[in-house]
Amino acid sequence: MAIPKNTKVVVIGGGTGSFVVLSGLKNYFNDLTALVTMADDGGSTGQLRDELGVLPPGDVRQCLVALARSPKVRDLFNFRFEEGSLKGHSFGNLFLTALEKMTGDFRAGVELATEVLEVVGRVEPITLDKVTLVIQDGNKIVRGQRKIDDGAFVANRPELWLEPPNSTANPAAKEAIKQAALIVIAPGSLYTSLGAALVVPEIGAALKKSPAKKVYVCNLMNKSGQTDGFTVQDYANELERMAGEQFLDYVIYNTTKPQPQLLKKYAVEGELPVDLGKKTKTHYALIGADLLADKIWQGKSSADALAQTRTLIRHHPDHLAKQIVNILS
Repeated sequence: MAIPKNTKVVVIGGGTGSFVVLSGLKNYFNDLTALVTMADDGGSTGQLRDELGVLPPGDVRQCLVALARSPKVRDLFNFRFEEGSLKGHSFGNLFLTALEKMTGDFRAGVELATEVLEVVGRVEPITLDKVTLVIQDGNKIVRGQRKIDDGAFVANRPELWLEPPNSTANPAAKEAIKQAALIVIAPGSLYTSLGAALVVPEIGAALKKSPAKKVYVCNLMNKSGQTDGFTVQDYANELERMAGEQFLDYVIYNTTKPQPQLLKKYAVEGELPVDLGKKTKTHYALIGADLLADKIWQGKSSADALAQTRTLIRHHPDHLAKQIVNILS
């Protein structure tokens, strides 16, 4: 059965994971909405937040780039300065910051950017509040996405929330969830990327209430010190715990072993592949498939060096998109 191109599809996550999902799905759908976490406070994004008081542009930039039609514009938005006072900043981050300052409203700036980039679909911040991600790890409380992401946990399943406590979901994000026929939770850092989106007040309830088919694309690798030994179902169950609702219908996971030399590189950092493990009875269906990209991502500048070491093992956008599309068939 042919799936209509105008089927409403929502993708929830951070930058890199959503980038892969959106890159594949834009070949099948033209009504895509990316709902992006707003807790990023590291690197160029963190500096712009601190110095100019803007909302974090980094993950929004990656989603806009994924949905942009022109390869040249995508390259421009990802261009990163390597010297001078702008060293470390990407053009896209600076552009989105300028649009927010010019319009006086981050969401209006993002909408203007979608016009300039001629994107397939749209990008919405999951909250318009200036939020800080907070985690309680045993008796210790850690504030800030970057600090949390860099740390190792004492507790097995820590508590996560946003400050200020009166933060609210972007009404446009809730409406997109309400109208969607398909909602995809992208792969990404379980706590600092996906958790930062799902703990936004009202998002969990909106997901539970939505009539859409809801799919989670499980991570390929465990994160040392945070998700050691997690199985596919551990990831899915943690997502629902943080959202406060059982909302998933499907969980897609990879069944192919990465190349041994790549596994060795990750093992040095204590990171191992996510296995299916022992199946337990659950309300969602498990779908296994070969989802691995067969080519290693190559950065275009020295500023990409860190990103390159983190994306040696990654999802293939089209392999993944085909499995997602099959759910609607």
